[in-house]
Amino acid sequence: MSPLDAPERRNSDLDAALAEARTLYAKARPASAEAHQAAQAVMPGGSTRSVLFWTPFPISMARGEGARLWDADGLEYRDFLGEYTAGLFGHSEGRILTAAQAAMARGINLAAAGQDEAAFAALVCARFPSVERVRFTNSGTEANIMALATARAFTGRADMMVARGAYHGGVLTFAKERSAVNLPVPTRFMDYNDPEGAAASIRAAGYALAAVLVEPMLGSGGCIPASREFLAALREACAETGAVLIFDEVMTSRHGPGGMQARHGLTPDMTTLGKYIAGGFNVGAFGGRADIMDVFNGHRANALPHAGTFNNNVWSMAAGRVALGEIFTAEAAEALFARGEALRARLNAACAEAGLPMQFTGAGSMMTVHFRAGVITAPYAATPEEEQRRELFFLDMLAAGIYVARRGMISLSLPLTDADLDALVEAVREFLAARGQVLR
Repeated sequence: MSPLDAPERRNSDLDAALAEARTLYAKARPASAEAHQAAQAVMPGGSTRSVLFWTPFPISMARGEGARLWDADGLEYRDFLGEYTAGLFGHSEGRILTAAQAAMARGINLAAAGQDEAAFAALVCARFPSVERVRFTNSGTEANIMALATARAFTGRADMMVARGAYHGGVLTFAKERSAVNLPVPTRFMDYNDPEGAAASIRAAGYALAAVLVEPMLGSGGCIPASREFLAALREACAETGAVLIFDEVMTSRHGPGGMQARHGLTPDMTTLGKYIAGGFNVGAFGGRADIMDVFNGHRANALPHAGTFNNNVWSMAAGRVALGEIFTAEAAEALFARGEALRARLNAACAEAGLPMQFTGAGSMMTVHFRAGVITAPYAATPEEEQRRELFFLDMLAAGIYVARRGMISLSLPLTDADLDALVEAVREFLAARGQVLR
């Protein structure tokens, strides 16, 4: 083994490259550093959102327009994060802003049924095969909480089952099986993309299991798509045992006119939604079979309560009617999916051409970079070196004027141009060429 191949030398080179990238990042952003320093006096760690925290300090963004962002130091970025899929329409879609502003001009908090919510609900029910009835919430996290509560009430059972490595909201996070912030719901686990094992676990749980909650593609877990065989196995086992199968399509519902459930031709009992469906405003939704959702029917005795001052807020309801009804049509959804598939193929071709252990997994307009070879079908514990390479990728993309998630996730928005996509591919090619030694 040559000295260059020795682990000590390889780690040293990676450490040096990362230290240099961090120094350049900090030097270019004194205003962001100052903003973070001030924020620490009033917020623990200077942040109110963990996913947007990183060291030495996070970027402070000043404004956005279309698919562009400008930070507090005046640096411009092509936005390839898309607010973790919530920013599907970009930062300044005129039709959405007009609808929301007009709704607010008629009164912000009306404490009553609104004129837009039933029309927005009808769009959601018409779009997603599993949703016969729907209720709105303020976020995808709330949608998943309420879907689980619905399943438990409907079945009279207590337990839920999720995949290891999944994320279903701020209090339903399973990167590790146990988290101090999670809701105290009895939880069972399955391995993602293991059809036989998951089905066996569902059958073994039997009448204790109220719900199986699953993302048709892991989002924060690395943009790892579920196989149809895996989802079909869950569908069959839940039908046998009476457990409610819930597809968390908070992120993946953008992957076609009817989300991933329609793309796979598999219908869950319930679906949760959020992120983009109200055009970028705060929203969540949970829906499903009419008999299940009827546990909230106020015309029936002993109906479940579901409160939330802003569940039907006027701006989100109005924006949602335009976002789903006029802009993100079936044709637009299919076009975005195809565009993302083509981009991921180009990025992976660049990685293969460089002969380096780097790849992008995902589906449609969502993808995540991984620094390992071989097919990736399930979440994994990254090595320290993989984490360092991921951070180096993030910092190098910022230096190239490309904004992605710190964890390497990319989410396309509608305003991105072909020139923007070309710029991303070129930035990745330059990263592969410049960092080849520390990627091997």
